[in-house]
Amino acid sequence: MKYVIMFTSTPELDAQVPPERAQAVYGAMYQWFADNADKITDNGVELQPASTATSVKYGANGPVVVDGPYSEAREAIGGFTVIDVPDLDAAIALAKSWPGIELPGVAVEVRPAVTDYSQFE
Repeated sequence: MKYVIMFTSTPELDAQVPPERAQAVYGAMYQWFADNADKITDNGVELQPASTATSVKYGANGPVVVDGPYSEAREAIGGFTVIDVPDLDAAIALAKSWPGIELPGVAVEVRPAVTDYSQFE
């Protein structure tokens, strides 16, 4: 079953992590991708900081482009990847092994992917 796992963090807490600690965890993240390559169905994507985001929203006169993510959440999505594992328990086990979760404010969101679009016909 395919799941999207999104790697989130809290930017103000990210800024408090000492650079050498952040670099060590980042290295462990690269290793995590290598160790789990057989479960990953895409190349994954690391995103630039939320401050670089542009959002398109619907305004009074139609779509409006604004700077920033303007999300109501405190967390920012730092990247995502698609995994193919037997079930939710396996997806959660993989998410628990993400090296970044040991840092403050970091989480991994797990969501089943829609793979059968016939329900929308």
